[in-house]
Amino acid sequence: MSATLEATDLHKSFGGVHAVAGVTLRVAAGELLALIGPNGAGKSTCFNMLNGQLRPDCGEVRLRGEDITGMAPRRVWRMGVGRTFQITATFGSMTVLENVQMALLSHRRRLFDLWNPVGREDPARALALLERVGMAAQAARPCGVLAYGDLKRVELAIALANDPALLLMDEPTAGMAPAERVALMELTARIARDGGIAVLFTEHDMDVVFGHADRILVLDRGRPIAEGAPEAVRADARVREVYLGTGATHGHA
Repeated sequence: MSATLEATDLHKSFGGVHAVAGVTLRVAAGELLALIGPNGAGKSTCFNMLNGQLRPDCGEVRLRGEDITGMAPRRVWRMGVGRTFQITATFGSMTVLENVQMALLSHRRRLFDLWNPVGREDPARALALLERVGMAAQAARPCGVLAYGDLKRVELAIALANDPALLLMDEPTAGMAPAERVALMELTARIARDGGIAVLFTEHDMDVVFGHADRILVLDRGRPIAEGAPEAVRADARVREVYLGTGATHGHA
């Protein structure tokens, strides 16, 4: 499989603290790669370097072969990188449809329409995105009244508004009930594989990680300590010592 995302030898320090030291990763189209590790392992710093919120001290980030290292987040988004966050970020007073229309307007750079998306942005595209995530029936409801699991689906639709080649998902199932977690990750995997979208996600729920990731990369103190298929990573002695051995084989770490 060809690589959608390639990050090579990423380093980032804050003062004398090496938050990330020598991380290399690769995600192919349609693949789900989980980035895991104990608190302070460097996962968020890696995400922020990939997304352009932080510039690496050294190393390189390439999206579909193009160098995006240190590019501003808005430019990274326009290059085809979608992102979801641990805590959902939607406009609660606006409808589900309007939230997705806002993302479409931004993607098309029609900022002059930003405060009047309804009627100016054809709703067909927004409705198609909501259909993909199972939320078309709730298009007219304000986001502020939705259940949390439904908000996560809306956020996924928003992340898909720029036709991403890569999805960065920061703890996508945080705060969700177990059944909702499984449903969301099954939906994400199906969308990724059907659309050839590469997915990199962080997650503390090991049932989610081992149940849905194609490969897993484990960090500890900013350094990679294991990478491979879920069963190989689960059996790795060092991973069990620094992470899974804490009792995190089920539920939250």
